Amino acid sequence: MEIAWGTLAAIAVVAAAAALTVVLLVAFAIVGLSTSSADRVDDGDARARRSAGTAIAMLCLLAAGLMVCYSMYLIIA
Repeated sequence: MEIAWGTLAAIAVVAAAAALTVVLLVAFAIVGLSTSSADRVDDGDARARRSAGTAIAMLCLLAAGLMVCYSMYLIIA
């Protein structure tokens, strides 16, 4: 029995990159959602920042969720 070290290293790098990407996407989502609680003034600019922050947070969470679902699909299939 022989271990393909090159393949094992490639899988480890891809797994680490995917984990880092999911963590970063969730962190960006938290930062995007924090804009809505930081701004207490109800002018047009603050409202636009809250909307943009919420939209960015939802996109980041959607991307992270899709990555996790695709990873589960690859493991199960």
